[in-house]
Amino acid sequence: MDRAPGLSVRLKLTLSYAGFLMLAGAVLLVAGYFSLSRGVHPGVIFLVQSHAALLRYFAPIAAIVMTFLLVFGLVGGWILAGRMLAPLTRIADATRMAATGSLSHRIDLEGRRDEFRELADTFDAMLARLEAHVAEQQRFAANASHELRTPLAITQTLLDVARNDPNRAAVELVDRLHAVNGRAIELTEALLLLSRADQRSFGREHVDLSLVAEEATETLLPLAEKCGVTVETSGDAAHTIGSHALLLQLATNLVHNAIVHNLPRWGSVWVTTSVRPNRTMLTVVNTGENLAPDVVATLAEPFQRGTERIRTDPAGVGLGLAIVKSITRAHDGTLTLAPRPEGGLGATVELPAARTANAETVAPDGRHPDDRGGT
Repeated sequence: MDRAPGLSVRLKLTLSYAGFLMLAGAVLLVAGYFSLSRGVHPGVIFLVQSHAALLRYFAPIAAIVMTFLLVFGLVGGWILAGRMLAPLTRIADATRMAATGSLSHRIDLEGRRDEFRELADTFDAMLARLEAHVAEQQRFAANASHELRTPLAITQTLLDVARNDPNRAAVELVDRLHAVNGRAIELTEALLLLSRADQRSFGREHVDLSLVAEEATETLLPLAEKCGVTVETSGDAAHTIGSHALLLQLATNLVHNAIVHNLPRWGSVWVTTSVRPNRTMLTVVNTGENLAPDVVATLAEPFQRGTERIRTDPAGVGLGLAIVKSITRAHDGTLTLAPRPEGGLGATVELPAARTANAETVAPDGRHPDDRGGT
């Protein structure tokens, strides 16, 4: 928005300081004049016999004092205003640098905590989060482009081979194209889901994480049986408010990740829910290979995998835990990943607990979850 130029804040403060100082001086001079005119100081009255003479005696002194106060107020006010506004100047410089795309600059304001220090620290924290977010988005865009380019390149290669070899079996070509196309569709849907969670464009309702965990486990039982992995579920009802579809996707991704990143034989997965004051928790722990802490710290980034998948069917697209992290963040929760000393991974999702009344959780529409088919 274009605005007309105006006086600077420093000049306004300077004029305010000088005006206040002159006002205080004028009040003191007027008080002194009336004090002398009433004969409070006999020595002076002895020299000055009338109000006119007193005024002639007092006026030059008052003019000198007011001139001194004006100059002193302007100079001193300008210096004081500059010192007071110096932190704002640094903040403004950092803001201009950030506006040009330089997010690595920090204010790093020294001194004890005051309003300017809190503003500078808040701005530095915002810049740090923004820089991390932009870096994450850049990595995501590069990885997504690479992942999307792979199936397209494979499809192009298959079509070129088929065009150059008319005798090649059409059924084999169709099957391979179908598999590649299916992976591209799966990747695209995962990207759309990730975008939807990041934008928080979803409705909210009452959700019991224990029921969501059971539903996700039942859906993946055929895959677990095929891979020789035992899945156990336990825990209490854990009520929260959010999107049932997204939280189901969260639980499904966690259990799926625990199955495909497991031991070659006789692996195990434990799915539990629990409740803490104002928090509900979903924990998925699995056996598997030993993971280094620095590797675990990157698992929730898009297209990152801690180890080679033991199971290659389904292959996945490398967005499972990234989607879990995004859904958790969209529900104002936290995702914690930690390696198990015995091998494998532990993933814990903490979400805000739903409000309860008389020890029973009530849905936003005022009905108990049992009335809507919940348990």
